[in-house]
Amino acid sequence: MDPAYDVYCEACPTRLVLDRLADKWVLLVMGLLGREPLRFNQLRREIEGVSQKVLSQTLKRLERDGLVARQAFATVPVTVEYSITPLGRTLSDTVRAVGLWAETNIEAVLAAQAAYDAQSGTEAGAQTSRATT
Repeated sequence: MDPAYDVYCEACPTRLVLDRLADKWVLLVMGLLGREPLRFNQLRREIEGVSQKVLSQTLKRLERDGLVARQAFATVPVTVEYSITPLGRTLSDTVRAVGLWAETNIEAVLAAQAAYDAQSGTEAGAQTSRATT
């Protein structure tokens, strides 16, 4: 760890990386490209719900950050393939682990949310009835 950087410091440039990784589309793109290189439309089909514009912006940001490489092939129409870079590969295990954690623990998260909502609803109802009496 470089002592010159501290993610807890507001002005630290590492916050830019954290902002990027907090984006769900980034995690999904990195997760897929960690498996194999893919064309734009393959990515778009695999990541349900992402728009063409958002996917394009996400890929451009990842390319700028050095995490994804873009390669154009001289075909008609031009074929573009995206792949993970060596720097991106250092992150792909972590991205995969986050996705696996989400899939493994979603039932527990949903149960916790339901319990919290039930308790909050009861407390809110009790406070409302006390205020009206």
